[in-house]
Amino acid sequence: MKTDNKPWFWIPLLNFASGLPYAIIISVSVIMYKNLGISNEDIGVYTSLLYLPWVIKPLWSPLIELIGTKRKWFLLMQLIISIAFLLVGFTIPLNGFFIMTLSIFWVAAFASASNDIASDGFYLLVLPEDKQSFFIGIRSTFYRLSMLAGNGLVVLFAGYLEHKFGDNTKAWSYTMICVGLLMAFITVYNFIFTPKNEVNAVKNHKEIPNQSFGTIFVSFFKKKQIGLILTFILVFRLGESQLLKMLSPFLLDPKELGGMGLDTEAVGIIYGTCGVAALTIGGILGGIAISKQGLTKWMFPMFLAMHLPILGFILLAFFHPTSIYYIYAVVIVEQFGYGFGFTAFMMYLIHVAEGESKTAHYALSTGFMALGMMLPGMLSGYIQKFLGYQNFFIWVLIATIPGLILSRFLTFPKDFGKKSEEV
Repeated sequence: MKTDNKPWFWIPLLNFASGLPYAIIISVSVIMYKNLGISNEDIGVYTSLLYLPWVIKPLWSPLIELIGTKRKWFLLMQLIISIAFLLVGFTIPLNGFFIMTLSIFWVAAFASASNDIASDGFYLLVLPEDKQSFFIGIRSTFYRLSMLAGNGLVVLFAGYLEHKFGDNTKAWSYTMICVGLLMAFITVYNFIFTPKNEVNAVKNHKEIPNQSFGTIFVSFFKKKQIGLILTFILVFRLGESQLLKMLSPFLLDPKELGGMGLDTEAVGIIYGTCGVAALTIGGILGGIAISKQGLTKWMFPMFLAMHLPILGFILLAFFHPTSIYYIYAVVIVEQFGYGFGFTAFMMYLIHVAEGESKTAHYALSTGFMALGMMLPGMLSGYIQKFLGYQNFFIWVLIATIPGLILSRFLTFPKDFGKKSEEV
């Protein structure tokens, strides 16, 4: 089957293959280590350090830009990720599992960051520009769906095994082996269905004779408003970076410690059902809105939709409702808002990468984004312990304000992201 001009065949699973490893390494590892007896402080520090490959990926992004094809790169990286997750599963039952699994996660993180560079570049090169604003919502949605598959279905599966075996170690070992097999299946799918017309797509890139490792970096830092752009990228996710690290511990910790007292299976059900639906709808609507009216009209409303649902977690922390349906309601609103709002942020990063060397420049942008996630995340466990969950969520909401303010000073074409009338 020829799929070169049918992006629905390859965009969803290609982005699922970017999001799933990120979810397992950055988010699911938090729940896994929590249930295997690791403290909140250690979880915050060491799982945040796993962001580092995404932070420094711009250092080798020009190599992916200049050597080989993006398709060969992301297929190789996905294979390495599959093997790494299998090894984590076999390592969990061993003594000293914490250091060993962290080391394997590091290898997977480097491969995943490289996979992201190649996948993003492949998308920018192969898909016509007039279709990118619509499919950015689809990309964001399937990326987030993969994260919910991790935080939802994978966690639900692990919780089921915890109850079945009465042994968290065995449950998480089997879970990670299954994740490795799933990732292998996705790799095979992407090998079969991703377009093979990249050589034609990069024709204009090859016509640029003076590109080199150094000039690619220099050209990025010569962009208009680059100081403001980098500051915005670094601080925009300041609140979210801390929320993501402590949200699962909040839901899992007993009520006497300020948490919601849920078990692993309940957390998986919440994020794997209603959370998936809300995120899907939000992401698709976000992409449609930008493609119809442009990023200028929707950026600030989308950013508000992304951050204001933190109020729901503040209410949960203060009132600790006994009905789980209140938690469902908060998660539905938060996931819809995230799917809707994050579309605008990703569309803006595409604007930042416009011009020559899109792949490397997009990697530089997302590298700074990852740095903005890593550093606050490393401190999140200590901040939560010092403030308690109630004040911690208030602080997280306050931390979103600098990014909202800076977004008002960004400049880009008025109709950027708007789909052409003739297509």
